[in-house]
Amino acid sequence: MSSSKVTTITEVTIDDVRFPTSKQLDGSDAMSPDPDYSSAYLILHTDNPSLEGHGHSFTIGRGTEIICTAIKAHTHLIVGRTLEEFISNPGAFWRHLTSDSQLRWIGPEKGAIHLALGAIVNAFWDLYAKREGKPLWRLISDFTPEEFIKCIDFRYMTDALRPEEALEMLKKLESTKAERIKQLEERGYPAYTTSAGWLGYSDDKIRRLCREALTEGFTHLKIKVGRDLDDDIRRIKIIREEIGYDRRVMVDANQVWDVDQAIEWMKHLVEFQPYWIEEPTSPDDILGHAKISQALRQYNIGVATGEHGMNRTLFKQMLQANALQFCQIDSCRLGGVNEVLAVLLLAAKFNVPVCPHAGGVGLCELVQHLSMIDFIVVSGTWENRITEFVDHLHEHFEDPCRIHNGRYVAPNKAGYSTQMKDESRKQYSFPNGPMWTTNS
Repeated sequence: MSSSKVTTITEVTIDDVRFPTSKQLDGSDAMSPDPDYSSAYLILHTDNPSLEGHGHSFTIGRGTEIICTAIKAHTHLIVGRTLEEFISNPGAFWRHLTSDSQLRWIGPEKGAIHLALGAIVNAFWDLYAKREGKPLWRLISDFTPEEFIKCIDFRYMTDALRPEEALEMLKKLESTKAERIKQLEERGYPAYTTSAGWLGYSDDKIRRLCREALTEGFTHLKIKVGRDLDDDIRRIKIIREEIGYDRRVMVDANQVWDVDQAIEWMKHLVEFQPYWIEEPTSPDDILGHAKISQALRQYNIGVATGEHGMNRTLFKQMLQANALQFCQIDSCRLGGVNEVLAVLLLAAKFNVPVCPHAGGVGLCELVQHLSMIDFIVVSGTWENRITEFVDHLHEHFEDPCRIHNGRYVAPNKAGYSTQMKDESRKQYSFPNGPMWTTNS
């Protein structure tokens, strides 16, 4: 800790920020044809005017106001508390935030209340990292194994992973962390792009974006599927024509299929050698995902899911059931950094690579830190691991993510890269910001 002064949370500012991305069909998929990428955004103000924590949860338009209301409902658990309470035992503080009995009733640990929690927890970690003058990935990478374990609430996990077992996993990699930090700073973290794969794009735009992706150094591209089989075949054929078969293509159905439908649909795409099928069915259907995984194994197609995985318990069961081959954490749908760290440990225990979901508003900025923590501290490898990158809306952030040669460049500014520019928050504030009042 760099300072002995106590830092008290004095106020919480909450904003509903929405970008009209539906106009260009950015983000369009089989389940969400017209998303307006949005953010339920908060600022933790402190008694130090130069120190504040920023956090947010990603949404796609309508309903953002519900998450903002849920954030506000937590303020009695936040205002008057100190950053030092959080730092001294992050796992216990996370339990404090999830244990209000009345708020818990409308979860527990899922849905709007959990999305709100994620935003709040992310803001605390941004505040902590800024106080220490480090980017979040480096802050947590510098933790001792014991400090890392104190970040996690192990309730509901111990039948799969006990704290002492997790501690031993971390200790085995402790002596080689410095080598991986050097690797990361020199090479960056592997990324893939979805920018060419949205359902609403024309064939010419798909071809152009594929060529741009290759020029930028990407070796993995993802395409949205599930609306129309013939259209899927035509579009994935275009991508294969552009990138060949020495690079990987992943497909994403965004939950539109029933279990058996997913298996049959994917059989028609086998010739294009998809690396994975993402979110083939309901995100809560553990046994359904297990059936799909088993059926597609003969075709060497993995199942990737977790973008809508609401908590560590769901991920635990997915891993126990061998229902996924790629674990896709989301930095905001889980309960912030603490719960993400728990899932990273679970995935490492079951030897399943973590390939985070990103895109949206600010998700790329967040997940780069989480993948880097996984590489340095938890898994010790980036083999078979790639983190999503979508080239939308980064210009609205004070510390936008950077891509070089198809890899995330390690952030070097203090914080969690969560802070949106003040002008962007004002312009896109819903419903009264100028971007909405002049285009309504």
